Amino acid sequence: MKKFAVAGIVQVETIVKVDSIPIEYSPVITRPDTIFTNVGGDAYNECLALRALGNDVRFFTVTGSDNTDIIVKDKLVSGADYVFPALSANPSAVIFYDTNRRQQIFEDIKDVRNIVYPIEPFRKNIEDVDCVVLANANFCRPLAKAAKEAGKILAINFRGFSEDKYEYNRDLMELADIIYLSDDNIVTEPDDFVRKVADNTSAGIIILGQGARGLTIYSRKDDLLAHYKPVKTTEIVNTVGAGNSLFSCFLHCFVESGDAVHSIKNALLFASYKIGHMGTSQGFLTVEELERWYHLIWS
Repeated sequence: MKKFAVAGIVQVETIVKVDSIPIEYSPVITRPDTIFTNVGGDAYNECLALRALGNDVRFFTVTGSDNTDIIVKDKLVSGADYVFPALSANPSAVIFYDTNRRQQIFEDIKDVRNIVYPIEPFRKNIEDVDCVVLANANFCRPLAKAAKEAGKILAINFRGFSEDKYEYNRDLMELADIIYLSDDNIVTEPDDFVRKVADNTSAGIIILGQGARGLTIYSRKDDLLAHYKPVKTTEIVNTVGAGNSLFSCFLHCFVESGDAVHSIKNALLFASYKIGHMGTSQGFLTVEELERWYHLIWS
């Protein structure tokens, strides 16, 4: 069991399954079992996944002063190591997804860009962790510096990244040991884009999630740039959170083994199984189940 510190945004998410994106207009669509509302967010999902794999996870987040019932009563949020109630209201999002694993997200993150997160509780709680996992939210910038000053492995999920936002994310990219991005807004060829990020940072690992096309991974230590197709363990039910699951499982395996290829193969399995379930807190393989799937698919 390894120790992780995870920091990022928690939000109320409404997930809606649609036939295809872009959505064809219709005034009313009635379809059973296609709308799901719960607590979510990248950091929230990553924390759940890492704990499901048996890790000790310390959670740091921000909440709103509106005391949204679903968030206040959530066990993960109420049990977080440090919750900073600094927002005017809790963030929320509506996420549409289709069977081709495309997503369209409408989000309201309130005033999260303006808050300054208390650094001392964070410093104190990362002294003995193996890895710090952050979002690229503005309030995580000082946390990233604190993690590097403490000599921790720093993994950052660059949510909503696009090539025109490179300068905004540059400082975090230069600090990160492990970088995760999605190709949703990337126009450059995947290999060229990942190589560009590698050339402009010192990150040892870069993962570019590519949805239904799989992913591209770069490992500096192994001089590896490789594409992996997705694997199938079950039928697709809900693709929201697939990237968070993949990133979390990779970190779980990589912090333990240092083997990028072994870790990314496990991560593909873990994410594949997760998208066969609707709920945010459902569909996580245990370590034992992950091992069995690994031998079945990859051996």
